[in-house]
Amino acid sequence: MLRKKIQASKKLTQVMSDYYHELDHASNSSEKKVAWCSSVGPAEILRSLDFKVFFPENHSAMLGSSRMATELIPYANAIGYSPEICSYLTADIGAYLKKVTPLTKAYPDIKSIPKPDVLVFNTNQCREVQDWFDWYANEYNVPVVGISTPRTIGEVTKEHITFISQQMENLVEVLEKISKISFDIKKLKAVLSLSRECSELWKKVLNTATNKPSPLTFFDGTIHMGPAVVLRGTNQAVDYYKTLLAELKDRVKNHIGAVENEKFRLYWEGMPIWGRLRHYSELFASLNACVVASTYCNSWIFSAFDETNPFNSMAKAYTKLFIVRSDEYKEKYLRKMAEFFSIDGIIFHDAKTCPHNTNSRYGMPQRLEQVIGIPNLIINGDLNDLRCLSDEQSRTSIEAFIEQLEQS
Repeated sequence: MLRKKIQASKKLTQVMSDYYHELDHASNSSEKKVAWCSSVGPAEILRSLDFKVFFPENHSAMLGSSRMATELIPYANAIGYSPEICSYLTADIGAYLKKVTPLTKAYPDIKSIPKPDVLVFNTNQCREVQDWFDWYANEYNVPVVGISTPRTIGEVTKEHITFISQQMENLVEVLEKISKISFDIKKLKAVLSLSRECSELWKKVLNTATNKPSPLTFFDGTIHMGPAVVLRGTNQAVDYYKTLLAELKDRVKNHIGAVENEKFRLYWEGMPIWGRLRHYSELFASLNACVVASTYCNSWIFSAFDETNPFNSMAKAYTKLFIVRSDEYKEKYLRKMAEFFSIDGIIFHDAKTCPHNTNSRYGMPQRLEQVIGIPNLIINGDLNDLRCLSDEQSRTSIEAFIEQLEQS
């Protein structure tokens, strides 16, 4: 059984094609500069200085979903990167070493990833992004700059915001020299306004899943989040989410569910398993279970963006991320999400190479179940390295979990 196809997917295909072709053109001409940015890094600053922005994590997700990653990871291992570290990093560097990219298959006229003029990171996700970008900076002989964010934050304080916003402001001078464009606060405010609008629309898209039946699934979200990741701060992203939201509202109005005969509503906590999205989508649908929401897709909702106070609001938004926060905050957040989306069960993905975005190793599932009474299942796997996943074991576990929900 397949989830119902979203018609806006046709427009999404064109939006993403235009994005990658613009990057390819910039990389092969002297008209625009290209910046590589971590996926929750300061893209708005880069766009305000007219950089075309490439996100290596998005490229690594493509390596995973195209199932190229597993074969490429050993090439990065061979030059000193441990098999235990982020498989986004190792798959991407492995692809570079082998001179392959899934972009070529998707867009035959694109022959390679865009060459960077600068790399910009934020360690709000993990330390790996800095190591990853440092490697490419040496490889391409270009500057690398970034932001160091504290981790396991409970309350985001004024001191946190000041610390991060100052680092963001310090980036500007370096980036001006590379872009050869003078920084204009009005342009940053305009870009941030579009990012805020994109974020608000993306939140409305995801929140349509509060309806029964849900008009979309987590698996839809991992695909349709593309513009929120790579095009926030642009009109293209805003226009796309207006189209998608209208379609989902129409589904809600007509009681059309993404999964036929939705019986159980599940929450996905942790990274997607990119090489098995279709597999799990079909498996859950065949069991009349809809994975209606996830921490992952909600990570690109930046509610704190405020164009009237750009640096402070960006600092706040990029520091309030779920992945940066303390376990106490995360548990409160998950309790809130379980109630908001009327969840029957929670799937925790224990990603072998992503400890920073895995929350099942220190008793959190058990504590949550004790407090809110919602059962959970832990799936052992990985975001990109399929050698860490047993399809047979995970299928058996999921089927048994749904049986448990039927009996409760």
